[in-house]
Amino acid sequence: MEIIRIRTDQARAGMVVATDVYSSQNQLILTRGTILNEKMITKLRFYHIFGLNVFPKKEEVKEESYIDALRNTQEFKKFNRTYVETMNKVEGTFNGIISGDEQIEIDQLLQETNRILKEARNGAHVMEMLHGIRNYDDMTYVHSVNVSLICNIFAGWLKLSPEDTGALTLAGLLHDIGKMMIPKEILRKSGKLTEDEYEIIKSHTIKGFQALKDQPIDIRVKYAALMHHERQDGSGYPNHFRGNQIEEFAKIIAVADVYDAMTSNRSYRKAFCPFEVVEKFEQEGFLKYDPKYLMVFLERIVESYLHNIVRLSDGREGEVVLINKLALSKPMVRVGDTFIDLSKEHNLTIEEII
Repeated sequence: MEIIRIRTDQARAGMVVATDVYSSQNQLILTRGTILNEKMITKLRFYHIFGLNVFPKKEEVKEESYIDALRNTQEFKKFNRTYVETMNKVEGTFNGIISGDEQIEIDQLLQETNRILKEARNGAHVMEMLHGIRNYDDMTYVHSVNVSLICNIFAGWLKLSPEDTGALTLAGLLHDIGKMMIPKEILRKSGKLTEDEYEIIKSHTIKGFQALKDQPIDIRVKYAALMHHERQDGSGYPNHFRGNQIEEFAKIIAVADVYDAMTSNRSYRKAFCPFEVVEKFEQEGFLKYDPKYLMVFLERIVESYLHNIVRLSDGREGEVVLINKLALSKPMVRVGDTFIDLSKEHNLTIEEII
């Protein structure tokens, strides 16, 4: 088969690498047969690879999305296997707590969460992996595991002590345990809830607190279950608490809870793009969530998506190359040789991370 030599600046998504690519330090960068995507091209630039051999691009070669490529890696498959095993154990533990047959084993529960965390290199990598498994059915215990992982990462961003990090991670895991006592037909209803059904849903906060109140765990974990739907402006439930009336852990979990819920598939809607969620937080979040937690979360979440490939609302695809601190949902995106500042393109948004 014919092979041609190109400069790295001529590389385009869909081209097939014809020979292994090594760095100047003899490190293998890409293997023969790799189908280039935008992230791989960025990697070539990072390692100062000035040229490479490719097969002439054929029309039938379809670019594999970054998320699809991620899901095909052994690293992701191992992460996913550990994730599923943990979900199954958490489900069993929740059922035991609800029935009154089981006392919470804190170390055992945290060990399960830590098993997942150990499969990733850092917090940003965990968020990337979670984005890869967003197509799972959204059950209560799946959401709980996700929020627990996010809370653990969040604790690191907030520089909490190891003791507080463990307690916050546990609070994230148990915050929605009350939903196990809500009828499944209401939780999974695809249409609009009636007022009565919504009141039943809202009761999960009180039910969760009642399930945990006699358990030998940190009081902040119990209050987080009760208050994670309270809001700074008093618009939350069940008690319409405001500001300092709300437990600090509950304020932190409120942000993680909403982020995971909105970026996950629901029976009544598809998942929102993370940048769309960040934009919603920017528009109305600072009245409802504690700014000292929300600002840290939004900045670090957006940073975790730096260098990801995204699809814009006009159909073009490009790489997130620079974060705009004054408009976190509107980063700089490189499309080919063009740099687009979304903070100045008011009719253009990020539709999807791909």
